[in-house]
Amino acid sequence: MENLIVGCGVSGATMARLLAEAGERVTIIDSKNHIGGNVYDYYQDGICVHKYGTHIFHTSNKEVWDFVSRFCQWYPYQHKVRGLIDGQIVPIPFNLNTLHALFPKTLADKIEQKLLDNFGLNKKVPILELRKKDDEDLQFLAQYIYDKIFLEYTLKQWGQTPDEIDPSVSGRVPVYVSRDDRYFQDKYQGIPIGGYTAMIKNMLNHPNIRVKLKTPFSKDMKYDRLFWSGSIDEFFDYKHGKLPYRSERFEFITFPFSKFQDAAVVNYPCNYEFTRIGEYKYFLNDQSDKTIVSYEYPEPFEDGKNERYYPIANEKNAELYQMYLKMAGTCGNVFFFGRLGDYKYYDMDKAIARSIELFKEI
Repeated sequence: MENLIVGCGVSGATMARLLAEAGERVTIIDSKNHIGGNVYDYYQDGICVHKYGTHIFHTSNKEVWDFVSRFCQWYPYQHKVRGLIDGQIVPIPFNLNTLHALFPKTLADKIEQKLLDNFGLNKKVPILELRKKDDEDLQFLAQYIYDKIFLEYTLKQWGQTPDEIDPSVSGRVPVYVSRDDRYFQDKYQGIPIGGYTAMIKNMLNHPNIRVKLKTPFSKDMKYDRLFWSGSIDEFFDYKHGKLPYRSERFEFITFPFSKFQDAAVVNYPCNYEFTRIGEYKYFLNDQSDKTIVSYEYPEPFEDGKNERYYPIANEKNAELYQMYLKMAGTCGNVFFFGRLGDYKYYDMDKAIARSIELFKEI
């Protein structure tokens, strides 16, 4: 069986390895000049730099963790994000530590108790849910967070107000009723020692896998089965119109000193045009007398200008995707997966889990 996989990111690399270990021949292609897709990284000045923005691996799925751990060793990194709010650098998402950093003690103590009474400890509460509470102090808190963090950041990131996007997106930015400053609470978290590119390279290191870079897909290519992790609307020549995406522009700067900020990622919801600054040496504790940061500027996706990063989740786009999914159902030997193929926001572990599930199905 000849399998052709389009896209050499985590979804495609996972599928390639699974098929190869099942004894099948695999050719995996990518139009880019490197493997790894958007998790591609490289070393500069002794620092592992993520070309397409900061990527942190986290999962509570043991099957996914065990699979990926075959191809790398892990640096046990626990991700913490900070944000500039009212001139102070505080933990993000908004948690009890953020509350006490920004508000006077008497007010912070009162609001903390109400959060605990209403939701309990270690609970994540979506901002839009908190706004519905019939309590003056909790409504004040909800409005404060909405105005200072959620509204401006969402407008920059998505080009839409929070009410215009799907609740699944807004739910990713909760109030965390906890003292836990970590951005993720998954059991397994880390950065591959040596970087994501080395991890993907190990995945693809199998005699049944052939990698072809700088190779766009052509419909006259020969295959018995096709696995498409590119954009589903592109595969069907945009017959029903183009699915919209958000993209990112990254401005990388190397500074001639050892540290720029006090966390790997600092968000700027209300200030500047960029949404956040990432500093890469934190991820693997790289030692260098220089430091490299990236400023992230969200922007609309434009074909030929930038990359597709985030599907825009709303009812209109879901209906358009369903039209393409119906067409996909008529392609017996073509399988769509990954963030672009499924038109769904996947973290890395979810993308790998999706590839594993698809492999099991076929």
